[in-house]
Amino acid sequence: MTAAPYVLQGRGISVRFGGVKALTGVDLGVRAGEVCGLIGPNGAGKTTLFDVLSGIRRPDRGRMLLDGADITRRSPVWRARHGMRRTFQRQQLFGQLSVAENLLVAQEWRGGGGGLAADLLGVPGRRRRERERRERGERVLAACGIGALGASYAAGLPVGRARMVELARAVADPPRVLLLDEPASGLSAPERAQLAAVVRRLAGEEGCAVLLVEHDVAFVMELCTRVVVLDLGTVLAEGTPAEIRADPLVREAYLGAS
Repeated sequence: MTAAPYVLQGRGISVRFGGVKALTGVDLGVRAGEVCGLIGPNGAGKTTLFDVLSGIRRPDRGRMLLDGADITRRSPVWRARHGMRRTFQRQQLFGQLSVAENLLVAQEWRGGGGGLAADLLGVPGRRRRERERRERGERVLAACGIGALGASYAAGLPVGRARMVELARAVADPPRVLLLDEPASGLSAPERAQLAAVVRRLAGEEGCAVLLVEHDVAFVMELCTRVVVLDLGTVLAEGTPAEIRADPLVREAYLGAS
């Protein structure tokens, strides 16, 4: 059976920092409804690749495709507004806002209808959109297991909770592609289980294409249906979790040869 086309795809991605080759000819894609893991030792180029995928860094060579269309020169804002979302290794929350307001910010780019006058006058259409967005935010927070935190200021949250809020904000406006950079770092065991449940639901029920970078190999192997291994800026291996576990090159370079 022919595999489904990639929603997001990088072809021949190469990035250099002076004389250092961070990425060399990397091909990577993720399909709708798929959870793909990206692993590799420190310095393998995982975060650089994420920067290219999300538009923060332009590759020296290669192309980025979204639904087959070239988006290599598209900005991070353009990509976000076309369904691509990303979280970061370091939390990027708006600390002076409440958790619920952080999720509202993620939905405000669509506008409220009627412009400033509608905001000032509180016209019915604007009030309805505001109510719908708040209700959406409440549902997402509940699905992420942090429904009780809506009124809390984001700045005062511990690392694990802050990561879950960042995930909730990333999916408050339903994504087509979700890039998660070390999402399990700092999470407790129950929080990791909640994270896995949210990711599975996004992929399985909403058809989101999920690509995640994570150092917890056991978490990746349990959650992902396909795993890509980077080593020294190139793709070392790609396959199912079982195939990656059995690959002698992967065991030698990353997982540890027996």
